[in-house]
Amino acid sequence: METLAILQAADLVKTFAGRRVLDGVSFTIRPGVITGLIGPDGAGKTTLMRLAAGLLVADSGSIHALGRDSTLDSLSVQALMGYMPQRFGLYEDLSVQENLQLYADLQGVPEPERAGRYQELMHMTGLAAFTGRLAGRLSGGMKQKLGLACTLVRAPELLLLDEPTVGVDPVSRRELWVIINRLVQEQGMSVLISTAYLDEAERCQEVILMHEGKILMQGAPDRLSAPMTGRTWAVTVLDKKLRDVQAELTGHVVDALVQGDHVRLVTAKNSTVEALRALPGLESAQIKAVAPRFEDGFIDMLRAKSSLRRTRLTDMPALNVAADSLPVIQVEQLKRSFGSFRAVDGISFQVKRGEIFGLLGANGAGKSTTFRMLCGLLPASSGSLRVAGLDLRVAASTARSRIGYMSQKFSLYGSLSVTQNLEFFASAYGLSGQARKRRLIWALDEFELEKQADQLSSDMSLGYKQRLAMACALMHQPEILFLDEPTSGVDPLARREFWQRISALARSGVTVLITTHFMEEAEYCDRLAIMAAGRILAMDEPAAIKARAQTLENPEPSMEDAFICLVQQATQMKDST
Repeated sequence: METLAILQAADLVKTFAGRRVLDGVSFTIRPGVITGLIGPDGAGKTTLMRLAAGLLVADSGSIHALGRDSTLDSLSVQALMGYMPQRFGLYEDLSVQENLQLYADLQGVPEPERAGRYQELMHMTGLAAFTGRLAGRLSGGMKQKLGLACTLVRAPELLLLDEPTVGVDPVSRRELWVIINRLVQEQGMSVLISTAYLDEAERCQEVILMHEGKILMQGAPDRLSAPMTGRTWAVTVLDKKLRDVQAELTGHVVDALVQGDHVRLVTAKNSTVEALRALPGLESAQIKAVAPRFEDGFIDMLRAKSSLRRTRLTDMPALNVAADSLPVIQVEQLKRSFGSFRAVDGISFQVKRGEIFGLLGANGAGKSTTFRMLCGLLPASSGSLRVAGLDLRVAASTARSRIGYMSQKFSLYGSLSVTQNLEFFASAYGLSGQARKRRLIWALDEFELEKQADQLSSDMSLGYKQRLAMACALMHQPEILFLDEPTSGVDPLARREFWQRISALARSGVTVLITTHFMEEAEYCDRLAIMAAGRILAMDEPAAIKARAQTLENPEPSMEDAFICLVQQATQMKDST
């Protein structure tokens, strides 16, 4: 007997402002499984979820959830379904407990059932010790877990999660997946989850791959990875930076990605070691075949749909890295307190010109606070800060003219067009006349924004917002660039393009300091500092930090393994004191 679909769509079409966001989408989702919804920015994933939840009406076609029409019977569907959007509406001035009570009221949960349900949810999410804390004072990972708990106050049959792990640190991301798996295994819940992390796609029983409003594939994840056998390789070139090897190979292969101690290649067809040695810079490289991943198949499929040009970042300042022996960023015993809370607690580090320096840490570790102090946007409580040779206590405004800053939430003006945003930032950085005009032309061309020049930045996809935000940060040709979680929520193709640009900047001598929750991105950094509770737990090259997490059971730990190991060790030490 055929199992009844938990969610089913037929020929769905949805248009916004003349653009077809969903173009004849049809699919069937089985009950009791985790189905991943995967695709680049603007693929239509969020629109599809909102249609399933009865929050939008399709132009044509149909969608049924739990055997009911999501359009004609939306209230009935919403009573049986849980939906957690990207920006879940927590009330930050209410406590954890008060948020739960509010959502129980909204979802009509009977009073006698509430206490037991609250206790179960708090235990499941690990928030039992924080019920009295204001939601606004929770870390990013804790907020996501509270949002999930509020969504589950009335146990739904179907749970829709729209990128719940975006901007969440690896520890919290792993904990969220433990919760999701438990809901499916123990409660028989059905889950549809969209995600920007392709390793998460491999945790799903089925995936739906979307691109430009169409479904390209539906099935088990290995349907995408298995055909890539014979096309995936690991290459290492001695005495050469991995990101430089990657830059040389981009454009010659389907994909080149820094991964651990090698560059992972995806070739256009089955290849051999001998054939690969003909590629630029690989004449004497160490080359070996590796097993394919879901991400390899994903990139291969989308590369045919989306072009990724080799990024050069022209017209940037040529800075002499070798001639500058002094560090361009010097931090000594830096502290920052907010009332009785110490967000940054005596950290020290130095960054050289042309270096990519990564700051990693759990949500609330103090990374963004450190960034704001380094940019002169927030005064330090104590300690010293020197950026570009200038003491930020007395020359913050002068230092800012030599710094580019791209904030975690994209510091763009949504009511301004692309061109207007560029003009505003050019003016803010003191550019005028022909210099301003030249940089505006440069930004539109270099970041391929000409077609979007008159579009409001609020209407752009996340990938294009990222391009625009970086263009704004580079308008005045800074020698130091601060990037605060710039790729959060951005799809893998956009992340690759972003790192091409960062590598090109570093080669030109620009110093880059970056925070990220994507542990694979940490491999691009020359050095890393891992933070927790305002302190630095470890600072070294990526390979050395990973070596600290080696065990007999895990002789080749990933950066995520190393990060989680360090954070857990710090937590255990804190708990024992």
